[in-house]
Amino acid sequence: MASFDTLPKILVLISGTGTNLQALIDATNSPPRINATISHVIANLSQKAKPGLERAKKVGIPTTVRTLKSYKDQVPSRYPDDTAARQAYDTDLAQYILTDIERPSLIVCAGWMHILAPAFLTPIKAASIPIINLHPALPGAFNGAHAIERAWKAFQVGEITKTGVMIHYVIEEVDQGEPIIVKEIEPQQGESLDSLETRIHQIEHQAIVEGTNIALGALKRQ
Repeated sequence: MASFDTLPKILVLISGTGTNLQALIDATNSPPRINATISHVIANLSQKAKPGLERAKKVGIPTTVRTLKSYKDQVPSRYPDDTAARQAYDTDLAQYILTDIERPSLIVCAGWMHILAPAFLTPIKAASIPIINLHPALPGAFNGAHAIERAWKAFQVGEITKTGVMIHYVIEEVDQGEPIIVKEIEPQQGESLDSLETRIHQIEHQAIVEGTNIALGALKRQ
């Protein structure tokens, strides 16, 4: 088995309580094992992500908080508008990952509620670091925010018979990158939104581990 120092390093990006981060943490310590180490966790929200950051700190994983709000607060004193603030945020976030922390082998967006712009994606791609994302919907369905709620409403009116979870590579187009793993879930007649969300979150915890393993395997074959 590879030593800790030679294992692939995963950077996890979070925005919330970190239940999918916890699934990854658990998988680096027990079956289904991920043969990698989580080298850093970055959150883009300071309060909502506090529980997720605590999960990382509890097992000694370094953490960082970098909020878009801190950039927006500088409009117009430093940036003329929100677009410029977002551009600067993504540029600086990529630079931080590439130069200020241990460079990762793989970036995993585990409930990361910020659309990564070309200002971030281009330098990360140039550094040959793949990015994968968890999205609670099937490929081509309900891209973007509130996917579970939108799927639940669509089921209520007979527009869909199934939804799901996917892990996919991140590209500029939101939630349209190549799927790595897809898991289907059938909503049930009379099921509440909360119930569907709970079932989907349980599947997410499996999918993010499996998808991360597949992405790491692809890295080894390169």
